[in-house]
Amino acid sequence: MIFVTVGTQDVPFDRLIRSVEKEIEKGTIKEEVIVQCGCTKVKSKKMKMVNLMEMEEFKKTIKNASVVISHGGVGTIIDALNANKVVIVCPRLSKYKEHTNDHQLQIVKKFSEEGYIIPLKDPTKLAGALETAKIFKPKKYQSNTKNMINLIENFIDSN
Repeated sequence: MIFVTVGTQDVPFDRLIRSVEKEIEKGTIKEEVIVQCGCTKVKSKKMKMVNLMEMEEFKKTIKNASVVISHGGVGTIIDALNANKVVIVCPRLSKYKEHTNDHQLQIVKKFSEEGYIIPLKDPTKLAGALETAKIFKPKKYQSNTKNMINLIENFIDSN
């Protein structure tokens, strides 16, 4: 099963969902596809569309997925990496009114440079990303939380 999630923004991310459906139609994707589609207006008979999932169901769906295709939300990316999943990440872009700014481009760039994800800047190139996913071995995600806590504690202690 492939899990596609476009986040919980109050604007749709139809470009990504339509690209996934095209790959199903072309036969590139043969697996079941579950989409957490948020507020999208796209309807599909080829994918299971769910507006929003409770966190427990969301994490269970990630766990059961062979591949996660996501928007550039840090929380989703980290959840998928913590579940040891191959993650294809397509940023929402302001020019398509999918977000208020293009910060997801920076997120995708950084996670990609670190070897955690497969970047997908153009969802029409999804077939290539899916081919890469067959051989991609993501770097094991290491949280930086402890380092940040230490930095803050040291700063507080020194003042």
